[in-house]
Amino acid sequence: LLDLSTKETCLNLGAMSTKRKVGDANLDWPSLGFAPQAVHGYVRCTWKEGHGWSSPQFVAEAEVKISCWANVLHYGQAIFEGQKVFQGKDGKVRVFNDQANFERLRDGCNRMMLPELSLELFREALDMAVKENLDFLPPYGSGCSMYIRPLLFGDSAQISLHPATQAQFLVMVAPVSGYFQGSGLTSVPGIVVEHYDRAAPRGIGNVKAAGNYAADMKAAGDGKKKGFPIGLYLDPVDRKYVEEWNSSNFVAIIGNKYVTPESSSILPSITNKCLIMVAKDLGLEVERRPIDLLKEVETFDEVGAVGTAVIVTPVKSLTKGDKTWQFKAPDTLQRLYDKLRRVQNGEEDDTHGFLREIVV
Repeated sequence: LLDLSTKETCLNLGAMSTKRKVGDANLDWPSLGFAPQAVHGYVRCTWKEGHGWSSPQFVAEAEVKISCWANVLHYGQAIFEGQKVFQGKDGKVRVFNDQANFERLRDGCNRMMLPELSLELFREALDMAVKENLDFLPPYGSGCSMYIRPLLFGDSAQISLHPATQAQFLVMVAPVSGYFQGSGLTSVPGIVVEHYDRAAPRGIGNVKAAGNYAADMKAAGDGKKKGFPIGLYLDPVDRKYVEEWNSSNFVAIIGNKYVTPESSSILPSITNKCLIMVAKDLGLEVERRPIDLLKEVETFDEVGAVGTAVIVTPVKSLTKGDKTWQFKAPDTLQRLYDKLRRVQNGEEDDTHGFLREIVV
């Protein structure tokens, strides 16, 4: 590993990016799955109360050194994002809707009492991470992408419970293919989560906080043991309204309608927001409203899970207790997926301004 203790070393690393080209890592892209890969490193910014944020620094390793008393290890003061970068048909490199990711991260900082950073710093760190790992960006035509994981956490050493006085902002990248085994639009069976709630009504369900995902692991694990890769949460008050899947928003196609739940405890999925715009482009009527599962499930033609990692995963059936409902083939979901992917790949005009070019 390179010694990053000097400014000169960091500058040398910056110069290295000009020698890297998209896809030069020459991996078996479609077989990657959705998992970390060994890349050149990550980008780090540090914050101290009274001093503000440092400039981004590229770190040529995969480890982070923090105190064993760090806030994040004991009190979970951490938020993150999930984004993707693509090489387009024209050879240009573009990140998908990073403005929306920044805004969601900013909202999370406010709720979790973490220091906010500027859009300019956010983008500088993101672009640096992509450029320094450019050879790990899957090339156009591979059907794959580079996943970006911005992570912001409190790392001040403390015993008492209070907001962190120090923090780190990291940007990590990894080339990925599909989230579920057998990439692409692979339909999966789903199950209703019966014994756990995803979030409290006035809790942090609408924030991409690390603890939300840890809380889901038991329910998700129980479902997978029964043969269900994905679980659907109902609202924690009445236990009848659809909330979301383990880590993705819920969408139902009912006739010519794109229907997705309205709830203050659901994470505002950026992919869902984009698909809503795409659905309108395709002539679908969009409804964001409470969905009473038992009253409406038999009207669902298609059901899907939507999010950055999966984009769209069709759900072919839903089981609740001893009852199972079957859904139609994902014809409309396929159309939505295909149109969004064409935009991401630069094969169709980006009429909504989803993409931002990273000049490499």
